[in-house]
Amino acid sequence: MDSFFEKLYDKYHQDVFQFLFYMVKNRELAEDLVQEVYIRVLKAQYHFQGRSSEKTWLYSIAKNVAIDYFRKQKGWKERIVDFFDWKKQLVISDAPMPEEIAIQKEEIQLMFECLQRCTTDQQMVIIMRFIQELSIQETAEALGWTESKVKTTQHRALKALKKHIMAMKGGSETNETT
Repeated sequence: MDSFFEKLYDKYHQDVFQFLFYMVKNRELAEDLVQEVYIRVLKAQYHFQGRSSEKTWLYSIAKNVAIDYFRKQKGWKERIVDFFDWKKQLVISDAPMPEEIAIQKEEIQLMFECLQRCTTDQQMVIIMRFIQELSIQETAEALGWTESKVKTTQHRALKALKKHIMAMKGGSETNETT
């Protein structure tokens, strides 16, 4: 195997898997999509010119693999949102008290439920920026956007999340997305 490919695989495999898992919420499907990512990497590795980081190049490929998968599905835009099963998120902590776990789970569940009400673009930015911890520049490169668009989408996503959280805590529902 080529050393460039091995380096990419060893260094970023888990990150790529986690990103795809967050997108499709199915372990087996995410594993299949990761294989597709690395097939595309093998085919395109000699065309990589280093204009972006290896990490953002991989995320760009992973994003395209996920979108291609969703496009093949019936009603792919709606299915993207449906694939997010935010209620299964685990709370990881060293030694929390049972009350803290309950509060954290409720808050995380609420946040993820509200994220489902955001647009797909907003969801991708939130996942990449806050779950995958990519920089604005890396997120822009991975999505093929300008940094300005990432910042704007992130701002709108956070504003929409806050609005939805406030509405749900207040007991009222809203179906609007920003």
